[in-house]
Amino acid sequence: MDPIRGLHHVTAVASDPQRNVDFYRNVLGQRLVKRTVNFDSPDTYHFYFADEVGNPGSVLTFFAWPNMRRGVRGNGETNVVAYNVPVDSFPFWQERLKQNGIKTEAIDTRFGQNVLAFSDPDGMGVELVEVESLPAIHHWEEGPIPEAYALHGFHSITLWLEEVESTSALLTEGMGYQFAGAEENRHRFKSDRHALGHIVDLIHRPGKMQAGFGVGSIHHIAFRVANDEEQLTYQSMLSEAGFRVSPVMDRSYFHSIYFREQGGVLFEIATDTPGFLIDEPKTSLGESLKLPAWVEPQRAEIEASLLPLTLNPIKKASLS
Repeated sequence: MDPIRGLHHVTAVASDPQRNVDFYRNVLGQRLVKRTVNFDSPDTYHFYFADEVGNPGSVLTFFAWPNMRRGVRGNGETNVVAYNVPVDSFPFWQERLKQNGIKTEAIDTRFGQNVLAFSDPDGMGVELVEVESLPAIHHWEEGPIPEAYALHGFHSITLWLEEVESTSALLTEGMGYQFAGAEENRHRFKSDRHALGHIVDLIHRPGKMQAGFGVGSIHHIAFRVANDEEQLTYQSMLSEAGFRVSPVMDRSYFHSIYFREQGGVLFEIATDTPGFLIDEPKTSLGESLKLPAWVEPQRAEIEASLLPLTLNPIKKASLS
């Protein structure tokens, strides 16, 4: 069984769909590569933001649930998603985020890398990490951010946990991660260093409050496998280890299995294939609403239930 290479995608919850698209597309410069619906609740949007083509490890997705209460950060949840950015790009990002009403924290240093933290408009934790050897992505040239400052896929995700031993064992013994060191209560695990999103950090927070799920929460994190056969191998291994693993679910752009690890965080294992180009060309990704075949007959009803959405014009940021 091949080890997990890194993240496939991260899925979170937003309140206002228009604000969500405006922030991740027009401010952070991530391309909206797919506009679809929550397959389990097709009267709500599901957005996918990523690099130009939606490479695994660059994909942040959102369920848009306008009537949900605000989430509360705490144990048993993924609490931060971090992106790679070029070295010396923080002054650009500090100013850009300030101009768009986002307050940034003081720059921190973690495992020898500079970290700039902030919360998105719904309160979700986001970090930018300066990385000298940036992983390869497909830069969205038509987006607002010059490549010299652009986000380069995921750097890491951070889980807050009551205890870390069982999750550590799952990562190292079951998924092929290697322990990479600790700083205070932060424990770092790495997979394929060439892959996007190959770092998982566990924060040990014994006795602290449990998370309250809601808007601004990260719903689940998805790890990538190459194909269906590899996914089935993981499904069998996890079931034999005592995890309650879902059947394989067809998400159109990948196939998924889900399980909750011992600390309470919802994990997914998703296939790299078939990808986001199966139902629209690269030139027009995300521009129209795409529905899975089994709900296509209800398109008129679904479209009537969704809030209007506009892809506002892109304003190019200056290099100076």
